[in-house]
Amino acid sequence: MTDVHATHGTGEPPPDALRAAERIDVPAGGPAFDADHPPSADLVSDCVHCGFCLTTCPTYVLWGEEMDSPRGRIHLIGQGLDGEPLSDSMVGHFDNCLGCMACVTACPSGVRYDRLIEDTRAQVERRHDRSARDRALRTAIFALFPYPKRLRLLRGPLLAYQKSGLRKLVGRTGLLQRLAPTLATLESLAPRLRAVPKPPRRVAARGKQRAVVGMLTGCVQSAFFPDVNSATVRVLAAEGCEVLIPPGQGCCGALSVHNGRREEAQRFARKLIDTFETTGMDYFVVNAAGCGSSLKEYGELLAGDPAYASRAAAFTAKVRDLTELLVELGPVARRNPLPLTVAYHDACHLGHAQGVRAQPRALLAGIPGLEVRPIADPEICCGSAGVWNVLNPVPAAELGDRKAAAVLDTGAQLLVTANPGCLMQVAAGVRRRGGQIALAHTAQVLDASIRDLGGAGLLRGR
Repeated sequence: MTDVHATHGTGEPPPDALRAAERIDVPAGGPAFDADHPPSADLVSDCVHCGFCLTTCPTYVLWGEEMDSPRGRIHLIGQGLDGEPLSDSMVGHFDNCLGCMACVTACPSGVRYDRLIEDTRAQVERRHDRSARDRALRTAIFALFPYPKRLRLLRGPLLAYQKSGLRKLVGRTGLLQRLAPTLATLESLAPRLRAVPKPPRRVAARGKQRAVVGMLTGCVQSAFFPDVNSATVRVLAAEGCEVLIPPGQGCCGALSVHNGRREEAQRFARKLIDTFETTGMDYFVVNAAGCGSSLKEYGELLAGDPAYASRAAAFTAKVRDLTELLVELGPVARRNPLPLTVAYHDACHLGHAQGVRAQPRALLAGIPGLEVRPIADPEICCGSAGVWNVLNPVPAAELGDRKAAAVLDTGAQLLVTANPGCLMQVAAGVRRRGGQIALAHTAQVLDASIRDLGGAGLLRGR
């Protein structure tokens, strides 16, 4: 069969289009999925192919390809459940998905596309033979990004590179982009580094103690955005929280689970539970959207592990995004004026995966003098999506440029979001467009207001 791209009405394909959709040339072999957590046929049948997901799906917006839409991928998953083998083309469509979950928000039928794509990717990683280049790239990514200590080793060389002026020279020539797009993407994403002391293991609450919270320091967050973690600790303490940051905590497993590396993610999850469950914490606070969405699913990730299933469920019940907890407790620290215009970007795994939209806006609205401006097409992903931008640098840059243009069109002085990947991705897009806007995490804005620092420090990165 051939790809079907035509639509009619409100985005639905012509009658029988999905049945006439791409049936890929398949290699000889067994069915696509085995009995180890295959995608659910019941969840596949929930999709009624209405088309509401199309305009929110970044890859469909880019290419208009039916099989690169959520309903198209669900159709392919159904083919796999019917016995079709995994082919390179079928896997390519699954790989193209950013996992942004905008389709989950848009779906009127409540289809659990998030569960379907996660289970499908786990099958792909175990059963599909990738090319040598693809295997090497993925091996390198997952030998580096989930390990904070390894990431921190890059800080010295990266800082020297930035201070030497080489970054500007490399950018002007465009040579790296032409010769090595993946390396060029990594270079363009690297944030400007600042020296920030490591947070202590325990920080006492200021004033009356209202809660004891454990805090995830993260991988990319701790290595490249330690100032965000420091601001988070100060805000929590100012709001009456004792903050516990035990040493030795590692990756939460988000990057692994979102890319089908289930066993690896389970190992990370078990270690994190072991590290925090005996601390006596009331809540576990996360300031990175992608991490938070995975932590809230530990109960599902470890449901089949008799030694950890109940422990994972208890742990998950304590997980809160920073803004969730602050709204839940209610603010007590005085907010001082910040005369700034702010564009707030919903990180996909905060807005779509966790449904946390109102809380950060409410906290920003509580700061005197601060004006929040909406960003056009807020449901469309910026193209970061964990490591998707490293695996797919060209379309990721196109999505990043679209988001950067929408952000700059607001005329705001400051972009605020809650995920390190989004901060790096949008910053790269802004630089490519020759624009200028400061960037900050929600915690940094709250911290500046509580400490009465004014807006100058937040705008220093312009």
